Amino acid sequence: MSTACSRFRSGSTPTLVDVARVAGVSPITVSRALGRPEVVAAATRKRVLEAVRATGYVPNLAAGALASSRSRLVAIFLPTIANSIFADTVQALTERLALAGYQTLLGLTGYSAEQEAALLEAVLGRRPDGIVLTGTEHTQASRERLARVGIPLVEAWDLCPKPLDMLVGFSHEAVGQAVAQYLLAKGYRRVSVVSLDDPRGLRRCRSLIGGLAQQGIAPVPMQVVGAPATLAMGREGLGRLLQADAAGEVVVCSSDTLAQGVLAEAASRGLRVPEDLAVMGFGDLSCAAHTHPPLSTVRIDGPRIGQAIAEALLARIAEPALARTPLRLDVGFELIERASA
Repeated sequence: MSTACSRFRSGSTPTLVDVARVAGVSPITVSRALGRPEVVAAATRKRVLEAVRATGYVPNLAAGALASSRSRLVAIFLPTIANSIFADTVQALTERLALAGYQTLLGLTGYSAEQEAALLEAVLGRRPDGIVLTGTEHTQASRERLARVGIPLVEAWDLCPKPLDMLVGFSHEAVGQAVAQYLLAKGYRRVSVVSLDDPRGLRRCRSLIGGLAQQGIAPVPMQVVGAPATLAMGREGLGRLLQADAAGEVVVCSSDTLAQGVLAEAASRGLRVPEDLAVMGFGDLSCAAHTHPPLSTVRIDGPRIGQAIAEALLARIAEPALARTPLRLDVGFELIERASA
């Protein structure tokens, strides 16, 4: 390859033909290796990628999209990247799409359906091959727009009776009910809540409160704090509960990050966990097992969600007729008992 590369004229703009010459393959093979890597042998694609690096060639993605009707782009909308609860899902999703030759575009909605609508307006012009939305709560305008464009779509991290298209997630209401049953079985009767101001977290907490009310446990004090979730917000939430003498025996948090803040605030006030105050989170972040004491929480299989989203999108892109049997996958959840509760 070095001899072929030396014949490439310095200072000129490298072309696909130049890459083909350096790699020792045909231009159509280069095009396939870059646009449809799944149909090219791994060794051949490696040679092409080495030639791309050697020549400095930049593919014309816009032209390729026009020629193939494929952008090789998947748009992923997340509420925030400040909260690592979505990290495992995004990692698994992007890795699987990359293996199939797809790039990803990340948009942040800030837990706002209106911001999601604005992002959709900007992204749809690039005609992505697939779209991933976090949650099932969207503006009516977004619903109508997505129904018209017909781009394969997955709503993630939620369940609902009437999804827009494909759905991979779990029931937030079921999480709340399960946590209520768990706390009651442990003997807790004075329960309080610290929740982030996001729709799914609030739904979990309201389901928890409803489940406790069915067993005569009411009222349940709740402090709602601003997004994104931080330790400072968790500390503030517990501070408000303690100021109102409403913390009770156990504080349930809508995320592990908030729960860590509650643990920190409890420690600063000399409260023992769980003897004086039990704490429970949500998400089972990588740090949850290593707090002091280790945090009881709810585990979500983020990698499974990401993998399932990717496979659903790739299958639909390859065979649009699959729209007649759309995916509806409930990945469930698991209660993780540790020392904090």
